[in-house]
Amino acid sequence: MSAYKVANASGLIKLDAMENPYNWPESLTLDWLETLKSCELNRYPDPEAKALTETIRAKNQIPNEFDILLGNGSDELIQILLMALPQNATVLSPQPSFVMYQQISQSLGLSFINMPVLADTFELDLPAILEAISEHQPAIIFLAYPNNPTGNLFSRDDIKAILTASNGLVVIDEAYAPFANASFMDELVHFENLLVMRTVSKLGLAGLRLGYLVGSPATIEQLKKIRLPYNINILTQVTAQFALTHSNLFDEQTRKICAERAFVYEQLGNIDGILTYPSSANFILFRVAQGKSTDIFTSIKNQGVLIKNMNPQGGLLTDCLRVTIGKPEENVLFLKALKYSLQNLS
Repeated sequence: MSAYKVANASGLIKLDAMENPYNWPESLTLDWLETLKSCELNRYPDPEAKALTETIRAKNQIPNEFDILLGNGSDELIQILLMALPQNATVLSPQPSFVMYQQISQSLGLSFINMPVLADTFELDLPAILEAISEHQPAIIFLAYPNNPTGNLFSRDDIKAILTASNGLVVIDEAYAPFANASFMDELVHFENLLVMRTVSKLGLAGLRLGYLVGSPATIEQLKKIRLPYNINILTQVTAQFALTHSNLFDEQTRKICAERAFVYEQLGNIDGILTYPSSANFILFRVAQGKSTDIFTSIKNQGVLIKNMNPQGGLLTDCLRVTIGKPEENVLFLKALKYSLQNLS
């Protein structure tokens, strides 16, 4: 195993971590600071975060028949799910996908199965997955929707086939739902083994570390036995509650990001030597000439822009780079740095 490393972005335009680049207007910041004055920091927070949970339920139109579990980011929810499994359990996920599915599984001594996606499209290899489900009977299957780092939405029909075939839980990780206009939240009523996981990080609240998991009360009840008490601190509860009541701001920011995503995708498509993959998230994966990715990444960084070098992960990500969609001026600088790098490294 190796530790999850976060690159130092000091002094750089940060386009490597799928964050919303926009801050709040000053008037809203001042209103938020007023709400913080009521926080009783000498007291433990509400262990159930009831007010925040109900706001999340209302904003996402989650029916009362389903329960919600909050976590310190999606990472803690993944950890809770995996800690609830017996030691001989099997976990399955497509590859490439979010690295924490595998990292936490391995740290807990669980059996983890990587199922490679199709090379050309990054779609699920459904026959291979269904065969693996039949053979290994995984206790949990993680499906990122859209997938990270490829950015694509897996086929809904394929996911439904997996839900039908699996006797274990199927977790649909919708971290990038704000940019995708697609969700499995409405399928909860049809599949008892379905859990939908989301986060407020990509929406624009990455600093809060807040994720939530939606599913049947029977399943959530068992997961609450694993959850540490007071896992959502009072500042996160109050701030998230405040922010979600101003969702129109985040909706507008999301529209800007999606518009810029289309612009960056088009511009990348006009550059010779670049293979760009369609994205339903707030980032774009692209492939450069063989053996050039690290040099191009370094050259872009030396020009003041930090993106993500996916090449070290190998496999289908060999020669790939990933850029988060930033503000218009940041995207222009990235494209300029990329073109300069390609010209000087050819």
